[in-house]
Amino acid sequence: MSAVTSNSWIPFKIGQPKKQIVSKTVERDFEREYEKLQKLEDQTKKLHKDMKKSTEADIAMSKAAVKISADLLGNPLCEQDQVFLESMTALDTAMRRMDSFNLEKVNQIQKTVIDPLKKYSGVFPSLNMAVKRREQALQDYKRLQSKAEKYEEKEKTGPNMVKLHQAREELRPVREDFEAKNQQLLDEMPKFYQSRIDYFQPSFEALIRAQVVYFTEMHKIFSELTDQIDQGALTDGERERENEAKLAELRALSIVADD
Repeated sequence: MSAVTSNSWIPFKIGQPKKQIVSKTVERDFEREYEKLQKLEDQTKKLHKDMKKSTEADIAMSKAAVKISADLLGNPLCEQDQVFLESMTALDTAMRRMDSFNLEKVNQIQKTVIDPLKKYSGVFPSLNMAVKRREQALQDYKRLQSKAEKYEEKEKTGPNMVKLHQAREELRPVREDFEAKNQQLLDEMPKFYQSRIDYFQPSFEALIRAQVVYFTEMHKIFSELTDQIDQGALTDGERERENEAKLAELRALSIVADD
């Protein structure tokens, strides 16, 4: 949604009254409050989109990890090496546990964060419609005010006075309608904007709790996995040197030697 500009409230100049029917201060206050809500709408939509992308990426990550562990478990080497089989079985079990906890986390985030964001975004079309109705009421008010002013400037003949009276009678309910719509929005837009704190705070607290529970469980899962597969207790440096030595042995084989 584009930001409000002063020109956005005056789509045409036809029938503009001489009398200023809305003070610059009131119009400035209105535009300021509505612009804050426009930015809030954009931010809410963006956050909803980003949260969906985040959970979809989480699901894809854990599913990929499960597939990798399953592929390793199906490696022919597992049939020949019992130690390797046990390690891959432990890895596969850990990945499936991770996937299960990740799905619980994603479902929790969906219910406590993503769904509330979507519902909150659904309120803005009604707000924008109320602003459009206020704008239409303002244009009607200006048109009829201009019409009344036209008869006020005419010669005070009987027919002109009748038309002036009719114009004022026609103007009165339109003016009251605009003033009511304008005041309602001026009163309620700041309340709506302020309500975002109370609305979203429980969602963001739930998001934090879901992440804490998930990563606590991940710490347990991978600590157990480390205990199961890291029997040699090698350091990263030692393991890297061991791998390099084995790779050097492979390179020494005639079938992989350079010509």
